[in-house]
Amino acid sequence: MTEQTTAEQPWPVRTVARKINEWISRLGAVWVEGQVTQLSLRPGNQTAFLTLRDPAADVSMTVTCTGQLLREFQPPLTEGARVIVHGRPAFFMNRGTLSLRADEIRAVGIGELLARIERLRKLLGAEGLFERSRKRRLPFLPRTIGLITGRASAAERDVLVNARARWPAVHFRVENVAVQGVLAVPQILDALSVLDRDEQVDVIVIARGGGSVEDLLPFSDETLCRAVYACRTPVVSAIGHEPDTPLLDHVADLRCSTPTDAGKRVVPDVAEEITRIRTLRDRARRALHGWVDRERRLLDQLRSRPVLADPLKPLERHAEQVEVARQRIRREIISLVKAEQARIDGTKARLTTLGPAATLARGYAVVQFVTLDENLRVLRSVTDASPGTHLRVRVGDGAVHATVTEEQGSSESGRGGNGDNATGD
Repeated sequence: MTEQTTAEQPWPVRTVARKINEWISRLGAVWVEGQVTQLSLRPGNQTAFLTLRDPAADVSMTVTCTGQLLREFQPPLTEGARVIVHGRPAFFMNRGTLSLRADEIRAVGIGELLARIERLRKLLGAEGLFERSRKRRLPFLPRTIGLITGRASAAERDVLVNARARWPAVHFRVENVAVQGVLAVPQILDALSVLDRDEQVDVIVIARGGGSVEDLLPFSDETLCRAVYACRTPVVSAIGHEPDTPLLDHVADLRCSTPTDAGKRVVPDVAEEITRIRTLRDRARRALHGWVDRERRLLDQLRSRPVLADPLKPLERHAEQVEVARQRIRREIISLVKAEQARIDGTKARLTTLGPAATLARGYAVVQFVTLDENLRVLRSVTDASPGTHLRVRVGDGAVHATVTEEQGSSESGRGGNGDNATGD
């Protein structure tokens, strides 16, 4: 196979076939698991043919074995059975085809299938595919419901009839697929991908009626479970009856016990919603009437209050209070002014009594003489007034001027001098 070929030196077909045969012969014997889709065993024929298909992919392989091997198989092998084949890959050079030459075929029993499903359940659960926190709520009223189910099946009828009975305007997009056998998983995966890409589809329902464990095996397929987990659209599982619990029920966002139950849970009941709307409308009407009545009573109470019955009366009352306060303040100010005036008059009288004017009014006089620098000074001694000194004598009602003519002793200082020459101002 490492030899180079060119357009000038190509290999003949026999060489290519021989080299492929040599390469495949090196693979040796292998164990292969699959599902029988076609079975051909003609009476008297020494060779039997069957087609082995992968349960989760559109891949198949031709298997040949002796007719005696199939005739001795118990229970008799039928199409759709899950088997394990031990054989050696073989390449038929004449036809250029590849097949598996089987020397042993084993049936996969129910116990083994259930054990495998249980191991897969634990694996997917450990990876978090069953977590309730990741499950999404269904929309209240989906625009379009995607339905994956068998063609003209009872499950399809149950979902459509019950959903339309609850909400007549509901819109479905139905994808009919095989719901059992080797074609079930690939077709369901294709339909799921188509519906998940549709922007109008808000929820996807996968529905199937009841059946045996073998019939429900596609809905426990690992590939299908992971595809449902990866969907951006909420998925509803409605497989079989209440006791049936394929792995799809645990991965889906909502598990319904039957297709009928799914038809009831994906859409609301229009009668119930109309009743709820009427109830809410009546409640809103009663609440509104109650609020209006309460506000009307409040307005009546406000309107009946004196302040609204006679709006000027409170103003008049406050005006009277202002006037009384003004008069009180005026009286207080007048009383305060009179008290202060009396205090000032008393102080003035005391000052007048103690002042020189009162003394002068009683007959006393203040004598002043003119100093050399022509300033007036009070005369306190006769020695300060030599003859000829000019004097100013202040009495109660004025002042007179006089000139000293002679000096006299202190005993005569209180009397008027003889011959004084005095002139009034």
